Amino acid sequence: MRTNKNEVVHMDLDTFFVSVERLIDSRLNNKPILVGGTSDRGVVAACSYETRTFGVHSGMPMRMARQLCPEAIIIRGNTSNYTKYSKMVTEILQGSLPIVEKSSIDEFYADMTGMDNFFGTYKLASELRQRIIKETGLPISFGLSTNKTVSKVATGEAKPNNQILVESGNEKLFLAPLSVKKIPMVGDKTYQTLCNLGVKKIITVQEMPIEMMERVFGKSGRVIWKKANGIDNSPVTPHVERKSISTERTFDKDTIDVVKLKGIMTAMAENLAFQLRRGNKLTSCVTVKVRYSDFNTHTLQKRIPYTASDHQLVVIIQELFKRLYNRRLLVRLIGVRYSSLVGGGHQINLFEDSEEMMNLYQAMDKMRIRYGDRAVVRASGMQAKTIGRFFNAFSGEPPTLLANRRQLIMQSSHSERLS
Repeated sequence: MRTNKNEVVHMDLDTFFVSVERLIDSRLNNKPILVGGTSDRGVVAACSYETRTFGVHSGMPMRMARQLCPEAIIIRGNTSNYTKYSKMVTEILQGSLPIVEKSSIDEFYADMTGMDNFFGTYKLASELRQRIIKETGLPISFGLSTNKTVSKVATGEAKPNNQILVESGNEKLFLAPLSVKKIPMVGDKTYQTLCNLGVKKIITVQEMPIEMMERVFGKSGRVIWKKANGIDNSPVTPHVERKSISTERTFDKDTIDVVKLKGIMTAMAENLAFQLRRGNKLTSCVTVKVRYSDFNTHTLQKRIPYTASDHQLVVIIQELFKRLYNRRLLVRLIGVRYSSLVGGGHQINLFEDSEEMMNLYQAMDKMRIRYGDRAVVRASGMQAKTIGRFFNAFSGEPPTLLANRRQLIMQSSHSERLS
């Protein structure tokens, strides 16, 4: 009787945001692309391989990235478009595999144990990858091994747009020559500490006593040692729907303009409420965040009855902001978050909501879906030309037309800002 070994595939969409932008506009193909905040204080959310040769990487300040690659085309990006394509890939995987874990918008694990013998599973994963490429137009890479850690590292080695199989029993051999920085959970600080100890390759960690790693890094040392040796018993857990949605705005220049701040807060509240209704969600917890010029960050939240109504949420957010903003210091960042989300339609308040109000929401939402999230806004929030960057957006939201209105200007020797 054949004993099934664990067979875990890790799939990662290559330069996902950049790839989506190139699908929308083919003029971006083979061009150096940066996606993220367009101001000097912005951060690179994604970058094309063309920019990486200049030393650019995700998480880098946009100002530094522009200095390293002045020819790069800078795009603010569109969360709805990314969510749409992420959902397409998710549906393909969930329709083909029994257990799929969506670890991020562009990254997936799947447990393929027992679906076939090992090489048959590799063939199945290969066919699935080709299907994703054909149906979505997006490049994707995968690694297949006996556990999540080795599969994730294998995917990184397979990129761009390729695949790697690490056969059972060869996990240590595969990992040994790689940099210790390839181990998941080894960040810059841990990497620097390992380098100071003369440890640069995974093989060195493999040969070290686990007790030594524990003495230096505590409990994390034991985990790192196990990962370096290809040991990982963590299961693939099915995709769990996110329970929050939020947005933040970092200002190009610190401000004390309270009218401006309140206007942007209103726009944030209104737009997030629209996202709730479009995702058929309700929130029962509202959080407001303020970061001052000295980088001190303060948050305040309030529990409320379940709702997705602008006129209720805007009032609560303005109330929280008024209570929170009492330092009279320059503000660097503001944000709004809706959490404790549940599925459900609008809850009508028998004493406050009228038929006219319900019809108004339906009409506004139809216009927003057709013409873009900001097609209809409150007057107090009109000055918020851009709301900010979104996190934890819902799957399957219809794409806005903001990207279609974006003006793409390419120059051979200058980076461009796209509105």
